[in-house]
Amino acid sequence: MTQKPIGIFDSGIGGVSIWEEVIKLMPYEKTIYLADSKNAPYGQKTGSEIIALSKKNTEFLISKGCKIIIVACNTATTNAIDYLRSNYSIPIIGIEPAIKPAALLSKTEAIGILATKGTLTSKLFEKTANEYTKNITIIEQDGDGLVPLIEAGKLNSNEVKLLLEQYLKPMLQFNIDHLVLGCTHYPFLIPLIKNIVGKHVNIIDSGEAVARQTKVVLKNHQLLSTSKTNSPYIFYTNSNKTVLERILQPILLNFEVEKINF
Repeated sequence: MTQKPIGIFDSGIGGVSIWEEVIKLMPYEKTIYLADSKNAPYGQKTGSEIIALSKKNTEFLISKGCKIIIVACNTATTNAIDYLRSNYSIPIIGIEPAIKPAALLSKTEAIGILATKGTLTSKLFEKTANEYTKNITIIEQDGDGLVPLIEAGKLNSNEVKLLLEQYLKPMLQFNIDHLVLGCTHYPFLIPLIKNIVGKHVNIIDSGEAVARQTKVVLKNHQLLSTSKTNSPYIFYTNSNKTVLERILQPILLNFEVEKINF
């Protein structure tokens, strides 16, 4: 079991930001990444649709022999994580907006959250926000339109820049000092976001925390790889391979993305 892969799925390429943190921390683990880009974005779908897609993705990764699954999608986690954990026996790691650290670290007592509609309207998001932000002003913003542009490879387009300005500039009027990225696609936009919010706003995403939690769970289940050599990283997508390949090129020298009918 220790030599079996870590499975990771997202509604597209966004979860690569999580995958990258996982391999930084555990370079000798095998990984299988599934990009469900054909169905992106999840954020505009109903809860039952998100559960059905998450179930399908999970069963695909289980069929590939994965020993643990990371739901590298905020919307899928907030809507489907309870269902997945109740119906599958392998460990399942979720991801949710890093509201707690932002709230605890805020000096201005105001934080911004940029996330999808599916995350912002979920019960898990509401519960987390209520638990940690009693004396904190939260400015929530649905990042509508960003995921399709990222999936289309338009990371530095004028369309993305205009949307970010529209979504982020109003937050600055509330004197936020932390901005939580509540979608795994959004870390790819950090250079553009920094240009808008400035140096006084700390940008927080969940990637590193998810990698650490994955390692803890693997260790507790005695599933950590015992290999001391780099293992193969496998990538699947059910859409255009080009965008995923372009995202991976600065990270990996040798890799292959396989397009599947899924």
